[in-house]
This record gives sequence, structure tokens and C-alpha cells, in this order.
Amino acid sequence: MRKLKVAVIDILGKSASKKAYSRHMRANNQSIGPQIVAVWCEELGHDVSMVYYNGPDLYQGAVPDDVDIVFINAFSQNAMLAYALSNYYRSKGAVTALGGPHSRSYPDDTIKYFDYAIGFCDKELLRDILQDCAQHRPRGQVVSAKQQPSSIPGVVQRWKFMRPILEKAPFVRMIPMIGSLGCPYTCSFCIDAIVPYQPLEFDTMKEDLRFVVKNMPPRSIVAWHDPNFGIRFDDYLGAIEEAIPPGSITFLAEMSLSLLKEDNLKRLRHNKFTAIAPGIESWYDIGDKSKVRSKKGLEKVHRLAEHCNMVQSYIPYLQANLILGLDMDDGAEPFELSKKFIDLAPGVFPYYSLLMSYGRNAPDNLRYQREGRVLNIPFHFLNQLHSMNVRPKNYQWQEFFEHVCDLYAYAHSRKAMYRRFMAKKHMVTRVEQLFRSISSERNHKLIGNHMKMRERLKTDKELVRYLNGETTELPEIYVEPIQRDLGWLWDWLPEGALYHDPNVYLKSLNEDPQPTPEVQAGMAAV
Repeated sequence: MRKLKVAVIDILGKSASKKAYSRHMRANNQSIGPQIVAVWCEELGHDVSMVYYNGPDLYQGAVPDDVDIVFINAFSQNAMLAYALSNYYRSKGAVTALGGPHSRSYPDDTIKYFDYAIGFCDKELLRDILQDCAQHRPRGQVVSAKQQPSSIPGVVQRWKFMRPILEKAPFVRMIPMIGSLGCPYTCSFCIDAIVPYQPLEFDTMKEDLRFVVKNMPPRSIVAWHDPNFGIRFDDYLGAIEEAIPPGSITFLAEMSLSLLKEDNLKRLRHNKFTAIAPGIESWYDIGDKSKVRSKKGLEKVHRLAEHCNMVQSYIPYLQANLILGLDMDDGAEPFELSKKFIDLAPGVFPYYSLLMSYGRNAPDNLRYQREGRVLNIPFHFLNQLHSMNVRPKNYQWQEFFEHVCDLYAYAHSRKAMYRRFMAKKHMVTRVEQLFRSISSERNHKLIGNHMKMRERLKTDKELVRYLNGETTELPEIYVEPIQRDLGWLWDWLPEGALYHDPNVYLKSLNEDPQPTPEVQAGMAAV
């Protein structure tokens, strides 16, 4: 195999940081996957440049002028930026490959703009791509390993690619680690639900932890990227306790509430876990992660608020994740239950996602496509925060956004922020959550975004027709933000990239959307 010049690009965000919270935290959006690819490419004998983009701006590193192949990692909200970067580097003669969640979810769209669309990736697949390193145009190749790799490079091996971007974080620096792949839960909306759960090597984890203690920059925190950390709780905590003295590293993790029993919480506190983000998802269903499947509605709110308050007596920072617009939601009740939870658990930071369908990535997506409910919302907005690409089953659009705006206003009102501030004993946590509510793109900007959508729905008939699937003509409300965010790369966005077929997964099975009578009635009502 000839020696290649390889660039690996990690896109940290779809637009340049504007809000204070984003500016201070954006460097911490680094992903583990691109760093793994960089390590493997070096081990296979190639020259590697690790590059980070913050929207259209080069944030860290540089792509060689004579690069042979460019690997890009992207979530779907960064896909437009990735497509433009691919077009730009293709014009310079480079071969391009896309990996990450977007490539797995939308391989049929990805191969329009990349030479390779990568699904699961292991070192052998990467070797094959580098040996080929050919232009596959006008349509690229979809390539994938049979499963996730059984082992991956740890922090020690990734450090040279990680350290420069950590130094771009001015205050808090998050070192990404991962102890497992896949997920044992079967949530029908989740990309990890179809990936078998597998723990990674504990010896690598222990080596990494010892390395981090000796080498981590000031103000560093280890952030576990596991979809659900600590499924084998005793094994994970045992490895941490064997590797490093208790309290020598501060940890963040996403864990299910079912694991957060009092004995486990004592152990987590002893090992300095300071922030945990459990998934509640719904007040009516999806209770496996919290072990309250039999509880629904107000009873579930009371049970989980009580549990979360107990967790907060051990863990300073607790974020509860909920999904808005699920099919079991109807009327004002689910939003009022969310308000009740805020009242009963005032110290918990509420994080709301809008229902989203990401191509091929979850079992529920086929059902939404069969029912004709998935919309061609541009990828740029598919982040579960700013937009929703599934027509809600039990709401008209204006009604839904009225409820969303009302809930956000309640969750981030002065009263709620004051109660959240006062419920914390840890001053750093108090300040961070207040800063996040007031300044972050995730909340302050979101409230304005949802209010703007609510008002547009009252008067913009073309927008309503688009959201009801009656037209595919893209409203200007979607085009202008993409052009603004892409900056100079807007000129490199390939023709047709603003549109994608939201039903390509279904059509690959030789099926066509068949809107249900309820969906047809909802479309006719507007």
C-alpha cells in the first residue's frame, strides 16, 4: 500500500459559536470516532492531519494542500457542512469519506456527495478503504464492517490528536472516554437500540485513567461517551477504583435511573461523579431505564421526582432528558406533567428533545415512513432541538408549538432558574446551570426559535402546507439560516443538497408511504 496523506475532520458544530456558553464549551464537542480513525491510519503507515471545524471556520489543525483522502465525521445537523467540505476537497483532487451517525442513518444520500459512506468501521475496513482510495462518482460506495469493533484505541493512543483541541477550551476541558458500545435497552426511537451491547477492555480503561491523572490539563473532566454508562456497574466502578485514587478525576456520565440506587450513588459520589444525565423520555411509556414501566402520568412524575431528588443529594448536577411529541402524547397533559416535575424536582436541569426520525437508524422510523409522516426538513435542523421532522400524531402544528413555547418559558423562567440555583449546594454547578439557561444556544436561542415558528404558523400558509406534507417546496425560513451558518462554504454546497428523500429507507424495501386515516384527517384540517 502506498503511503497516503490523510486528513481526518471532526465537525464540532454546524455554525460558528456566537453565544457565550457555546464559545466556552464548543471545543468539548470533540468525538471519539475521528480520533480512532486517525490512530488507525497512522498505525497503517500513513501521514495523518487531525482537523477540527467550528462551523465554516477552521478551529484546529490544517488539511495539506496535496491531501489524498479526507475522512469527515458528522451528525445529521452537520451534514450540509460536511457535504460542502467534501465538494471543496474533491475540487482539489481528494477522495472523501463520511463516517459517523449521519452516514449510518442516510447512506443513500451520503453517496451522492462522498466517495465512501461508512457504516460500522473497524481497522480492517479502514485498511480496505485506504488501499482502494479511489474516486467513486457520480455515486459513492456504501461500506461497513459487520459489527462494531471489539476494541478501540484508548486515550493514551488518541492523546496527540486530542490534546490540541482540549487547549482551545478556556475554562472546562472534557476528556472523552468510552467503556462500551451499543445499548442493552430497546427504545424504538434510538440508534443504539439496534446495536448489541458490548463492554470494551477494562485493562485499556484502567491504563487510560492512570494516564489522565498524570497528564490531564488544568480544569479537566472525564466525560463518558457511553450511551448508557455503567451497565455492568460493579465491574466499571471496580476498574475505576483499582486504577486511580478516589476523587482524583471528576466524571460526567449518561446513566439510566435504574442504576442510580442509593448504594450505587454513594459509590459514584466517592469516585467524584459530579454530573449525570438520565433519560426519562416519556411520562407514559419507555420506562425500562427508570424501572417504572408500570407507572404512568402523574404517578410516574411523583416517583421520578422523588428519585431524582434523592440522586441530587449525592450528585451535584442532574439533567433529565425528555422527548416531546411522542405518539402517546395528547393534549396539554404531557406538558403540564413536565411542569409538575420541574416544581417537584427544582434542582434538575430539564432537557427537551423534539421527536425526530433519522433515516435508517431506529425501528420506529419505518413506521413513521409507512404512515407518511416524515418530512423533508433539511438535515441542518435535525438536532432534536430546533425542529421536528415527524408530523405529530395527536397535534396540529400550531397547537404543538404553543405547548412547546409554554413549557420552555416555564422551565427557564426567572422563578424556575432561581429555584434551580438555590437547590444546588455546589456553587460551580449553580453558576454553570444559570449560565446555561440564560446564555446557551440550547435554551435562550431555542425559546426564540420556537416562538418564531409559532408565530409563523399563524400566517404562513406555505410553511403550514410544507409541514403537512402537501408541498416539497422549501420555505425561506429554512434556507436563510443554512446560508448564514455555512458562510463561505455555502458556495460549495452541492446542487440538490438542500433536499433529501425522507422515505428512501421505506422505498428500499419496495414500499411506498401510506398515510393513515388519522394523518390524512390531520392534513385536511389545516
